[in-house]
Amino acid sequence: MQTNIPNTLFCFVFTLFFSVVLHSQEVETNSIPVRSEKDSIAPAIDSEEILTQLQEQDSTKTDTVKKPQFLTDIVDYTAKDYMRLSPRDNKMYLYNEAQIVYGDMTIEAGLIVIDNEKNEVYAYGIEDSIGNYSQTPIFTQAQRKVEPDSIRFNFDSQRALVYNSRTQEAEFNVKGMVTKRENDSVYFMKNVRFTTSEDVDDPEYFFYARRIKFVPGKKIVSGLVNMYIADVPTPLGLPFGYFPLTDEETSGFIIPSFGDSQYGYNLQNGGYYFAISDYVDLLTLGSYYTNGSYTFEFSSNYANRYKYRGNARVRYEKLFNSERGFPDFSERSSYNIQWSHSQDAKANPSSRFSASVNLGSSEYYAESINQANQGNYLNNTLSSSVSYSKTFPGEPQVNLSLAARHSQNTRTQQINLSLPTLQLSMSRIYPFAPKGGAKKGMIQNVNLQYSLRAENQMNTVDSLFFKPEMFRDARLGAQHSIPLSTNFKIFKFLSVSTGTSYEETWVSKTFERSYDPVIDDVVIDTISGFDSYRTYNFNASIGTTVYGLKNFGKDKKIQAIRHVMRPSVSYNINPGFDRYYDAYERDDPTTTDQIELVDYSRFEGTLYGAPGRNFSSSIGLSLSNTFEAKVRDRDSTALEPKKITLLNNFSLSTSYNLAGDSLRLSPIALRGSIPIVKNKLDINFGANLDVYALDNNNRRIDKLNIENGGSLFRLTNGSVNFGYAFSSKDFEGGDEEETDELENETFRNGGRPDDLFGKGVGPDGELFDEDPFEGREEENESSWYNYKIPWDVRLAYSMNYTNRTRQNEISAHSIMFNGNVELAPKWQLGVSSGYDIVNNGVTPTQLRFQRDLNSWMMSFSWVPFGNRKSWNFLIRIKANVLSDIKYDKRRAPDRRL
Repeated sequence: MQTNIPNTLFCFVFTLFFSVVLHSQEVETNSIPVRSEKDSIAPAIDSEEILTQLQEQDSTKTDTVKKPQFLTDIVDYTAKDYMRLSPRDNKMYLYNEAQIVYGDMTIEAGLIVIDNEKNEVYAYGIEDSIGNYSQTPIFTQAQRKVEPDSIRFNFDSQRALVYNSRTQEAEFNVKGMVTKRENDSVYFMKNVRFTTSEDVDDPEYFFYARRIKFVPGKKIVSGLVNMYIADVPTPLGLPFGYFPLTDEETSGFIIPSFGDSQYGYNLQNGGYYFAISDYVDLLTLGSYYTNGSYTFEFSSNYANRYKYRGNARVRYEKLFNSERGFPDFSERSSYNIQWSHSQDAKANPSSRFSASVNLGSSEYYAESINQANQGNYLNNTLSSSVSYSKTFPGEPQVNLSLAARHSQNTRTQQINLSLPTLQLSMSRIYPFAPKGGAKKGMIQNVNLQYSLRAENQMNTVDSLFFKPEMFRDARLGAQHSIPLSTNFKIFKFLSVSTGTSYEETWVSKTFERSYDPVIDDVVIDTISGFDSYRTYNFNASIGTTVYGLKNFGKDKKIQAIRHVMRPSVSYNINPGFDRYYDAYERDDPTTTDQIELVDYSRFEGTLYGAPGRNFSSSIGLSLSNTFEAKVRDRDSTALEPKKITLLNNFSLSTSYNLAGDSLRLSPIALRGSIPIVKNKLDINFGANLDVYALDNNNRRIDKLNIENGGSLFRLTNGSVNFGYAFSSKDFEGGDEEETDELENETFRNGGRPDDLFGKGVGPDGELFDEDPFEGREEENESSWYNYKIPWDVRLAYSMNYTNRTRQNEISAHSIMFNGNVELAPKWQLGVSSGYDIVNNGVTPTQLRFQRDLNSWMMSFSWVPFGNRKSWNFLIRIKANVLSDIKYDKRRAPDRRL
């Protein structure tokens, strides 16, 4: 660490120096210098000493000529103990909770002296009953408040001398030994300390300047400045400085941070911030490394209250490994584009526009040197969606949707694009329904709809993204659908629905196939031009609901159990459409003198595929179950028993193909969930059971498994999973916070919002997290002893079993957790980890630590093992205006794939 001390000090000095140089041109040079005058009125502690000083000071004889008065407003004054007028001195004395109001200016103090001869007012504090200096003056003008030890103010010149003043401007607290008020917009101060700490009298750090020019609401321009930490002077100093004070966003330079990495010494994340308007901004950042690598980033946030809000970000990196001329030299570039847009629901009820874009190079999150978000690195899929929807009211109602979608696998580098997708749908029309009253019977319930889906789909890879080859292989198509259905009841308890559907599919090109004996392969010719095919089907279903109830008595703990069953039987017919199939001849590979006919459809490979050739007639069976119980409430004052769910939506489903020649019965699917903690923990499970046996090659055969010496059913796969989150707020009645996609960095990039893979880390090593200690100070102050320890835990368990081909193995089995605990006020520890039981290894792990140092913050994150092994340490000032004053140290993960 000793070898890094010069670098650390250089980093601090470099940062402060740039902040001065970049803003020095804003210092006013045309102000009139004020000649310093020795003030005969010094701050006093005792009121008798004050009166003595005033009498000694007034040595000039009273002039018989009356001076003109320049008071432009009425002076109102009050005091609690007394108001005494001295005709000899022509002065007024106000004692104890004294107050003067002159226009928009108010002075409050323990003792106020008004000199009518000089048109001046003096304000001091007084001693209380135990000898403490109290009721110090408070000078208020408009919305600005100054709290000094004493004040001297002249009504004519509107100038003032203030001693030991304390004031707050923007994020700064300013304390000056002597302040001269030139006017209501310019102050000159001597021996000043300013800080973002809340306690200006005993701050954690402060900047000390001997003389400054203070323009409230705009800036502080100072002479020689030194930085003090814990009242200890540091060698960090500047000959002059500039500190902006505006609360509004203003354009300005972003100071880069200095460091070193495997790419050499660097200046990181420097640039310029553009405050374009109250609704939109733009941030431009760039980094440069001494081996030639560079990065740049453009990001913008925009918002219009009650209408919309969003943000956009574009990142680009050009990285060089090693040096030019060396055998291991290589270069690579990557980019990432993000855009999130949400529209307020009240902005336009009939139309909506939304966007969630995350696309770029597949290797960006693995190789990026500008972020270390482990959750994004472990995410294998990038997806985007930009959509616009419009509803046209009326009878029937028409809904229009236009969307562009993107899906990208970062491992295989496959990209699927839909540019665009058009969907048009019309609400149900009941042509035989009565004009008033409910619809009854099969005829009155006859209804039809219309829907259109048109799409332009492209499948490509990273290397061909937005190149001519990608557009050349695009598949364009449209599908029209007109379903006609009705529903009615028979025998009062059975619900019957039946219908038919007509579909017409349009494509922009088809594919002809032929056999070429020279190359001994199939040749595919693309036939451009419009083509179409039409299909239809028929379906019917019948179902009911059966209730079962078992009462055990009101004196029992479990008073009753209810079983709800919903059986359903469906029937589907799908005709075969042979007319859309052709055949070509080829040599039979099994013989030498035979010709084989191969059937194909020219619609194979189009957007919606070829129509079904085989006729199918199948029966579907399903049964849904719910078990509920009435139990005696633990609350003895409750009048009704409590209802709980024992088994939720436990379903069994299968189908039987009447037209099949073998393997007619599909596997039986089981699904369900067991509620453990209401609205907190549900155990979800699923399984597939097959009645058919396997041959020696582990292929299904048309023979029951029980006839082959096995059990009635063969378990082919199963799964169990649950997630559970709980915290100290659950025991305090607190509300759970919702995840905002626009605010959560990991979620916005396509990762998990629950931090099971760890919290995201920014370019400077800071954890992407809201202030975890926000609001805790009020909790500590509201009670004499704070015995609460805030904590939160999230668990996720998953197990998958596979036995389709006699594997009889657990293919995936893991448990993951994420937790945070505040061991002491302003100290928080967190960990994200898990264990892969199948591979006997620890899942991606992150340890983190956060410390609130009042005006400073400190964070440390550590990935202790794995190919993303790294750590980040950061300490900086929390206030945004001084966020560039920081120290960060890190070990970056291996960026190579």
